[in-house]
Amino acid sequence: MLRHDSVRGTDLLVLPERVVVLEGRAGQVVGLCDGTRTVRGIVGELAGRFPGAPVATEVPAFLDRLHEEGWLK
Repeated sequence: MLRHDSVRGTDLLVLPERVVVLEGRAGQVVGLCDGTRTVRGIVGELAGRFPGAPVATEVPAFLDRLHEEGWLK
């Protein structure tokens, strides 16, 4: 579950028995993981929001890491 901690000004990924603090724009990436978008769709959305950012290489690697940890299905 994605939550925003207004006290710390950061996004949190709340998991059973664990809370992961998401840094930078990671919360925005996780927020796009709604079950309707593909990785390509998420990359496209973020590329439009952040022109020039290396989303095509960084976002798939980040999502793979979340999946490997079992935090994203």
